[in-house]
Amino acid sequence: MAKGASISGFPEWLPSERVVEQRVIDTLREVFELNGFIGIETRAVEQGSSLLKKGETSKEIYLLSRLQEVGHESDTPIEDRLGLHFDLTVPLSRYVVEHSGDLAFPFKRWQIQKVWRGERPQEGRFREFVQADIDVIGNGDLPDHYEVELPLVMVSALERLREFGLPKATVHANNRKLSEGFYRGLGLNDIEGVLREIDKLDKIGADEVAKLLVEGCGANENQARACLELAELTAADGAELSSKFDALCEKHDIANDSEAYALARQGLDTLAMIVDEAARIRPSSVIADLKIARGLDYYTGSVYETFLDGAASLGSICSGGRYDNLASQGSKKYPGVGLSIGLSRLVSYMLHTAGAHANRVSPASVLVAVWNEEDRSASNLIANQLRARGIAADVAPTAAKLGKQIKYADKLGIPYVWFPADESAQDASDEVKNIITGDQHPADVQSWEPDTVYAQQTVTVEA
Repeated sequence: MAKGASISGFPEWLPSERVVEQRVIDTLREVFELNGFIGIETRAVEQGSSLLKKGETSKEIYLLSRLQEVGHESDTPIEDRLGLHFDLTVPLSRYVVEHSGDLAFPFKRWQIQKVWRGERPQEGRFREFVQADIDVIGNGDLPDHYEVELPLVMVSALERLREFGLPKATVHANNRKLSEGFYRGLGLNDIEGVLREIDKLDKIGADEVAKLLVEGCGANENQARACLELAELTAADGAELSSKFDALCEKHDIANDSEAYALARQGLDTLAMIVDEAARIRPSSVIADLKIARGLDYYTGSVYETFLDGAASLGSICSGGRYDNLASQGSKKYPGVGLSIGLSRLVSYMLHTAGAHANRVSPASVLVAVWNEEDRSASNLIANQLRARGIAADVAPTAAKLGKQIKYADKLGIPYVWFPADESAQDASDEVKNIITGDQHPADVQSWEPDTVYAQQTVTVEA
């Protein structure tokens, strides 16, 4: 969390940290648009009825109240109240339904925006944070190949962020139909409950999850252990996945001619396709991992979690899946598949663990010095002429001693200081000083160019 944040869970980046965040946002947007995704922004506020579609509890939603309503909020049902969105998927489903007549389907969109979630703040987890999402929404149907495309786009984006200190990312994929079919084959009926408990494996461990399956989902000890065995199954290709899954079904007497097995096989075939197709484009970028459950009940098919090498404590930094029933209008459905990066968590990791930092705070390449306040207009004119040529320029805030003006530029990381010509001196010319190298040369405002080595505002990583 940013130093000096006065309210827990609401980070405020310092200017140099904000430069890193902005560079990450720009990189993600560039990759998303390179892959044909269209940028949108939705309102921050949604109806309570829409926010509850995901199966979230009302405790996680920040509801809005006007001062006049304080103390009387309980008079209005949560469904009829307004609340801040806690993710970008629910607003997207509403947006698609409302604007379906104006959109081209499949609708590929990227969205980078703040969200608010009422959870306990901790390292890397905030109440106000930025998410970066990509989704594809179909009109009536949506081809399975998008379930390969989206994780590959995210892997491509995260690969670009490695220059900022991010380790290699791997997408772990599962399919809800595969899991549901297996659970039903065991004789379990509370499928959503089992998925929610399996989703806690990394947080509380196998023994605790087994207890929850027995106590809350109606499983016996053997069924609970079978669920955990499925969760332990991983595979790097479709053939390996199929072989391991069939062996597990045989072990637990799940007949391959049963309805449960047929459902599981449908999910398995999709998952195998995802892993194999991804391997053809980016080997080892996507693996099958059957403990991935995604506890939210609106997912209907593929589900994804993304992990960084050597950063197990960070957990998943990008997640999502396929949803067929979240957006609908009468009998028409708008199925989708999407992935979301917790961008604020990622930036926090890059700043405080990976050592990413900006080479300078100010985007200006030049600080134009001011000899005295009476001549400030001349300095402003020079700055405006440089800006007209696309060179970012600032003007010294006061006509202090030149040493102080240079120190001011240095504190902001501005590499050049421009000294206007002394009008009282004959044949005088403007001069520019590179305060990093100490070089100083005459310069013409209409032709001078900063050296890109010093002029670019960049993000680097500590060795």
